[in-house]
This record gives sequence, structure tokens and C-alpha cells, in this order.
Amino acid sequence: MNRKVDIYLKNVTKWRAEFEALRAIALDSGLTEDLKWGHPCYTLNNANVILLHGFKNYCAIAFFKGALLKDPKGLLIQQTENVQSGRQLRFTNVQEIVAKERLIKGYIAQAIEVEESGSKVEFKKAAEFETPKEVLVALKRIPGLSVAFNRLTPGRRHGYVLHFVAAKQAKTLEARVQRCAPKILKGEGLNDF
Repeated sequence: MNRKVDIYLKNVTKWRAEFEALRAIALDSGLTEDLKWGHPCYTLNNANVILLHGFKNYCAIAFFKGALLKDPKGLLIQQTENVQSGRQLRFTNVQEIVAKERLIKGYIAQAIEVEESGSKVEFKKAAEFETPKEVLVALKRIPGLSVAFNRLTPGRRHGYVLHFVAAKQAKTLEARVQRCAPKILKGEGLNDF
């Protein structure tokens, strides 16, 4: 048990009971406990295997190499279409965790086996991602922006696309394109200074 995780659990208000149940399961697996990115993280030989985290409507175990796990029942969830490696098991109450303890342990054991095997997730390269139609349309509304966007490196284009499509409404996407246009026209990436 890691003292930082003890403090985290003492201060968390939402999902405390669920985190404590998931923590007990994770510790029982033999993984090393740490606190990373502000969340309980469990590692094997310093490699991240699982992370516990909470959201508004659920808490979850995130499997860092979840895409490599066998999931015949289709229980593992890809958080967004842009997540290539990680997968989640989601829970909404402690009773659900208790009822699925054996299943959870099975997924964790499998994640440990994947890590021990040295298997790696094959990531798509930034150049392999397609730019969604709504982004292309928004870029064409500003003179020269589409040409400047296409001159960016694949990684910079992908960074902008992820930022734009994260908008929940079309007008927000348009506003993001407008705000980013000066940087794109200068050939800069989203996080360039």
C-alpha cells in the first residue's frame, strides 16, 4: 500500500467506497501501487498496468494495454474513438464491483500477462488519421487556412483535429478553428509557443 494513495482515498468524496474495493482487488494481484496523474496506478516493474479513476457517472479501471486483452463478452470500453491502447471496465456502485470481483481479477491477471510478455500496442501513425469532413469544411471557410493546415506535419494536424472534434457542438468546433487559425497560418502546432 502506498501512503500517497491512502491520502488520495481519504480526500476523495465521490467513488470512495468503489475505489477502496477496486484498490483491494488491485493490491491482491501483486502489482505495485503508486499515485500517478493524481490517481491510483498499479505497475509491474515500473510499467503502468492499470489506473483507477472516476468520472461524473462512473468509476473505472483503465487498462493501459487494454486493446491487447481478450474480451469475449465485450465488457472493455474504448473511452473515445481516438484512444488506441487503453480500455476501461466501468462501475456505478460497490455492489457491482463485489459481484464482478472474479471477472475483474481475470482481466487484471491477463493485463499482467500482457505486460510480462513484452507485447506492444501497434499505434497508428498521425499521418494515418483522416481529417473529418466537418473540420475540412471549417478550414475552408478561412482563406488560405486549408492549404496551411495541409502543410503542417502529420502530428500537428492530428493534434488540431483532436482539439476540434472534441467540441460537442458545431459552433464550438467553428470557434476553435477560428481561434487556432493564426497559429495554423504560421505553421505552428496547437501547443507550440
